[in-house]
Amino acid sequence: MRTYDLVVVGSGAGLNVLEHGLEAGLSCAVVECSRRVGGTCLTRGCIPSKILIWPADIIREAQRAGRVGLGFAAPELDWKTLAARMWEKIGEGDEIERGLSSVPNLTLYRGVGEFTGPRRMRVRLNDGSGYSEEFEAGRFVLASGARSTVPPVEGLAETGFLTSETFFGDGFPSRPWGSLVIIGGGLIAAEFGHLFSAFGTRVTILEREPRLLLEEEPEVGDFVERVFRTRLEVRVNSRAVRAGRADSGRKVVAYENTVTGSTAEVEADEILVAAGRRSNADLLKPEKAGVRLGPRGWIEADAHLETSAPGVWAMGDALGFLQFRHKANADADVLIENLFHAKAGKTAVDNSTVPWAVYTDPRVGHVGLTQRQAREAGHEILVAVQHYSDIARGFAMGYRPGDPDDGFVKLVVDRSGKILGAHIVGPEADILVQPFVYLMNAGYTCPSPEPRTGPAGKDSSACPAAGSIAPIYRSMVIHPSLNELTAWAIGLLQPASWTEPD
Repeated sequence: MRTYDLVVVGSGAGLNVLEHGLEAGLSCAVVECSRRVGGTCLTRGCIPSKILIWPADIIREAQRAGRVGLGFAAPELDWKTLAARMWEKIGEGDEIERGLSSVPNLTLYRGVGEFTGPRRMRVRLNDGSGYSEEFEAGRFVLASGARSTVPPVEGLAETGFLTSETFFGDGFPSRPWGSLVIIGGGLIAAEFGHLFSAFGTRVTILEREPRLLLEEEPEVGDFVERVFRTRLEVRVNSRAVRAGRADSGRKVVAYENTVTGSTAEVEADEILVAAGRRSNADLLKPEKAGVRLGPRGWIEADAHLETSAPGVWAMGDALGFLQFRHKANADADVLIENLFHAKAGKTAVDNSTVPWAVYTDPRVGHVGLTQRQAREAGHEILVAVQHYSDIARGFAMGYRPGDPDDGFVKLVVDRSGKILGAHIVGPEADILVQPFVYLMNAGYTCPSPEPRTGPAGKDSSACPAAGSIAPIYRSMVIHPSLNELTAWAIGLLQPASWTEPD
């Protein structure tokens, strides 16, 4: 039986760990079951979707230009150019595969890895030729990711549908559809709804929950839904129950209102399922390796990313918590420390300040706790809300108080001034939220009359302002910039009982 020092299952952020293993001179293998090497983000997720979303953003911005005295002709969409740019970037996965295939001490398996015992595996090969020979390894890293959840809708499989995986594959359209039904109301649904509605597609979103974007502050989800309703059909509390074909040949989705029980149908050229993600762990036959799964099928790992099986670690989307590439990259950094540099002790993951953005229109930026989460965690909190129209730059961009698309920032801070959460919806929300991520991860240096020196030669004096809003108070803010939206919001902080959302 062939033996490796390190086997990485998954070729997304797991390649970061693999690279360090190869640099350390280890014999390594990588297992990838998808059509292309490179992981979800590069080949069927965040990067190719943003290549399509950026032109949609430009279209929406041009449509808003009338409020500042500009007019533009209707855009001419060159779908072939958009598609060519997208496929060019996705094609980098092929370059990665060629590079991996030429690396000494590395074996690339193209197929689905299946455990056959503790630290033993074989691969069901993609080419249909059966299984690889069984192999073993001293260490396994499971970066096996996730796939789209397909809800139990009668007739859906027979009718045909797309997911984000098949959309960035054989299901990619030769032109934007005339109409599209999206089942789901989360991040992926919001981004696809934005881009296709901007390109002229009649989009209908069916969301079984009472609102869109459940991970966001209720005010943020409600705001996005309100703007969406001016551009596309949004039907919340609507559970898809049946799919089929109309006499015209178009696809039909029947849905039930989860509150009233009433039913209705929507007809469209295509159906996109964006109803959440499920673990790929079941494909690995983890029980044969002693790898324990949680109740929803995600791999369980401790703070050091070790699973219940000795010698097996897990990271990224395989864990099910906040499935973003930057989170997977951070997990990879922790694993690199624990696998190759752990002489001084193991490093633990810190998931307290994982940021994200939803690249829809209006854009959403998020880090930390929501108001409800902060309350449930026992914090005595202050909350501030400030709108784009409140600052000079916002007015320059055409926003006025009361405008239905006048976005805002919401800050959640505890009584000590520590930042607990920042939530932004509106232009450049992804950029505006990032400074709060830095602040929440930073220790603020306090003057001390009697500094004490720690082991690393640094001032180890206690600093109650670490991770707080104090640096904002001490900083000048460029005027008139959008930074004033977030910086000046701290002057509006009030006890949360005054600003409790509905």
